[in-house]
Amino acid sequence: MWNLLIAINKKLVIAIPVMMAAGFLFGLQADAGITSQLKKLIMPLTFLMVYPMMVTLNIKHLQEGIRNVRLQLLTQAINFGVIPFLAYGLGLYFFKGQPYMALGLLLAALLPTSGMTISWTGFAKGNMGAAINMTVIGLTVGSLATPFYVQWLLGAKVDVNVALVIKQIVLIVFVPMLLGAVTRSALLKRYPMPVFKKEIAPRFPALSTVGVLGIVFVALALKARTIAHDPAILGAIFVPLVIIYTVNFVLGTVVGKMFFARGDAIALVYGTVMRNLSIALAIAINAFGVEGANAALVIAASYIIQVQSAAWYVKLTDVIFGPAAEEAAHPCAARSPFFNGLLGKRPKEL
Repeated sequence: MWNLLIAINKKLVIAIPVMMAAGFLFGLQADAGITSQLKKLIMPLTFLMVYPMMVTLNIKHLQEGIRNVRLQLLTQAINFGVIPFLAYGLGLYFFKGQPYMALGLLLAALLPTSGMTISWTGFAKGNMGAAINMTVIGLTVGSLATPFYVQWLLGAKVDVNVALVIKQIVLIVFVPMLLGAVTRSALLKRYPMPVFKKEIAPRFPALSTVGVLGIVFVALALKARTIAHDPAILGAIFVPLVIIYTVNFVLGTVVGKMFFARGDAIALVYGTVMRNLSIALAIAINAFGVEGANAALVIAASYIIQVQSAAWYVKLTDVIFGPAAEEAAHPCAARSPFFNGLLGKRPKEL
């Protein structure tokens, strides 16, 4: 079973569209009563999606984030000073009269970095330590800032219960983060770090994938009849998403080349482009009721573009930034069996 889940995790660019199609077909065939019962699965699927990701996240690296202040500040300036407003503007333009679709763009833009940031930075031979710091800092700041950005930018157009959004973020992010840290600590007391990284840690993203695919299935099942009545809506979703990811890659590349060495520049690109779509999806479904399924549809489509664009970009890194010596660009890879193995495999979405 583990091998199957790990294999699926490596093929999310295929698995997610398959689950979208399955959810769509189920939603068309099932009656409204059965479809509404799917909502009861949202919270357990959310926990299954987020908690495993937190077990593999070492929050102690947050203390090391100040080691390269300029890199971290520029990364978060792009994450919270540029991309959310780009998403907000595109949402207003492309989704006139559909504020919850615009909300989906905004939620994806407000929650930067995931395990994918670390994985792709490693695959491109970037600065792994900086990527880990970006992930922890971006997740923490994004979780704290999201309810206030949503209220500020879309509060007049969508029904935003700030207290409810904060409650959901606590349940979705900080409770799993605490439980994940406890689990990680308990496992490290039982297993040495090399064993944990090589044999235990890779299983957790596979579990997270089950939650991701389940949430995607539910989101499409809930909106199946809406899509059937207006199939062009899917095409309309991909246009602003492609614009956001293209601008994000270009901006990160330009800033990285202007101000940083190769390893730091690659970390900046993946630290700003990769979004924590799992948590964005969970917030959309849990905090915004039935209309949240519209936002979830946009976020689910983002997975396809995010995974594929990251794969394409990693092939261009040597052309854009020049080749790098293995150990110089990968201080972690030289001493970690986990990262050595990661470089030979397709990164995982968390």
